[in-house]
Amino acid sequence: MGSDTAVKLPIYMDNHATTRTDPRVVEAMLPYFGEIYGNAASRNHQFGWAAEKAVEDAREQIAKLIGASAKEIVFTSGATESNNLAIKGVAEMYREKGNHIITEVTEHKCVLETCKRLEKHGYRITFLPVQKDGLIDLNQLKDAITDQTILVSIMAANNEIGILQPIREIGKLCHEKGVLFHTDAAQAVGKVPFNVIEDNVDLVSLSGHKVYGPKGVGALYVRRRNPRVQLVAQMDGGGQERGMRSSTLNVTGIVGMGKAFELAQQELAEESARLLALRESLRTQIEAVLDEVYVNGSLEHRLPGNLNMSFAYVEGESLLMGINDIAVSSGSACTSATLEPSYVLKALGAGDEMAHSSIRFGVGRFNTQAEVDYVAAKVVEVVKRLRELSPLYEMHKEGVDLSKVKWAAEPANQ
Repeated sequence: MGSDTAVKLPIYMDNHATTRTDPRVVEAMLPYFGEIYGNAASRNHQFGWAAEKAVEDAREQIAKLIGASAKEIVFTSGATESNNLAIKGVAEMYREKGNHIITEVTEHKCVLETCKRLEKHGYRITFLPVQKDGLIDLNQLKDAITDQTILVSIMAANNEIGILQPIREIGKLCHEKGVLFHTDAAQAVGKVPFNVIEDNVDLVSLSGHKVYGPKGVGALYVRRRNPRVQLVAQMDGGGQERGMRSSTLNVTGIVGMGKAFELAQQELAEESARLLALRESLRTQIEAVLDEVYVNGSLEHRLPGNLNMSFAYVEGESLLMGINDIAVSSGSACTSATLEPSYVLKALGAGDEMAHSSIRFGVGRFNTQAEVDYVAAKVVEVVKRLRELSPLYEMHKEGVDLSKVKWAAEPANQ
């Protein structure tokens, strides 16, 4: 393989879970832990003014990446809080107008759980299905909108399968119907082009740590005109962030997020091309050697760094253990004592076995070709070894149609 020598283990390839903070971001943050330590809300001395200026500069950097104005950026603790503020804030503010919200079954848990909570408070929620490629059907969305619909919330890029929804078309449809459109764009912004005006969005959830910024800081874009969006605050206090989100601002985190967004804007085209090349290299190296491997979701409408693959006749957890010097994630969530297959993969129509045998590779800024070569070779080696132990794989190789096999029942007294 040759490239082994250049690789330092373990290899991090789980860049949808979080990203390493870029050293340039760390550098920008450092002064705000030390010399510039004021509270951005302290308006009567220069320590406070310096902090406030830093926050306003970051607001500009973030707004610029998404084509917004700085006044439309509200700082939060992350995309989970932004999603909660957007959905609950709209639900409360527009309760007179209607009580119907539309989302999709493959959203991040923080959107699904927020919607389920609203259901308990008398709101009607439509959870749209997705097609086999992971995309929603725009006609189904159109049919779901009623005169009671106040909000549509559809994520820009899925965190598991990297699928990019047709945000622009969804937004256009919502605006024609006079319905607000929110998108959780934590995984998309900074990776693919995104513009709040062109994409017709009213509320956008953003995160620092998915784009090589620090954890624990995020933002919500709230449109100020055509239409002007109003929200009921979900956190009460000193009235910071134009009354939408009280709390002392996390100045260091905000400075870091601003710098990360600025870097993403400067490097987006070049970086996404590089990540796409690395991802395709990983995919083709694996597919060249192994049969019965499947990419989950559309390859065309997809984040450049995302590869979610199912390896038939292999348990995902066993595969993870076999490649334990590589950080990736499996298609199963360990909830309490049971291994639940991924609800996202099930929504694409994958059976439990295929959902359990899937691995999500998240290629990022700091990954190299040498690492991709190592990961591909290691995955191939471990899958081959595990399949040698699988009687089902052997039967498959012998041409047995496993779907027609009648398995002997277990004796009843066991």
